[in-house]
Amino acid sequence: MTISKPDFPNGVRTRAVHSTQMKLTVKRDATLEDLETIPAGMNGQLIDGVLYITARPSNGHALAISALHIELGPFTKDRKLGWVLLFEPQVNFGKNVLIGDLVGWRRERMPVIPNSKHFDLAPDFVCEALSPSTARIDRGRKREIYAKAKVGHLWFLDPIHQTLEVLALDKRAYQVVASAGGDDRGRFPPFDAELDLSVLWSF
Repeated sequence: MTISKPDFPNGVRTRAVHSTQMKLTVKRDATLEDLETIPAGMNGQLIDGVLYITARPSNGHALAISALHIELGPFTKDRKLGWVLLFEPQVNFGKNVLIGDLVGWRRERMPVIPNSKHFDLAPDFVCEALSPSTARIDRGRKREIYAKAKVGHLWFLDPIHQTLEVLALDKRAYQVVASAGGDDRGRFPPFDAELDLSVLWSF
């Protein structure tokens, strides 16, 4: 399948990838102002002066994240459990601007959701749903930025291989504290409730 080059500003380099993957576009020497030029329906992240633009996720990717949000729903409804969970919010980490697939804050740290297009408060939890075109960035530089900002837990969800990897921050670096997949069930920090992974792939 041939993927046509979209109409992006000058200086943008586009890599065409297989039709089952998300398309990745890169613009170097980018600024915060470049985020405002991203076409509707696409996501933009600014990492070390490089603007990464991706199309909206595939159906499998989106369905897995949606199912995960539903499974974690009790933590958002129960004020005692105390979580705010949002799809793809823009979070500013200094000069870096990241978008995680599912991002959470403990209510004690964010009692009121700010009326803004972005968040400056580092989250307590991030889940990145991996795709072939973005896994290197998610596992690499984004992981480093999250660790520096002291994001307590980072999940890597792989809808293609049906796996979940749970990382917890240990001082300045992440350590893998749980790995599961398929129809496994378990309790995965920071959420103290059993999660049936099979519901994430049942589409």
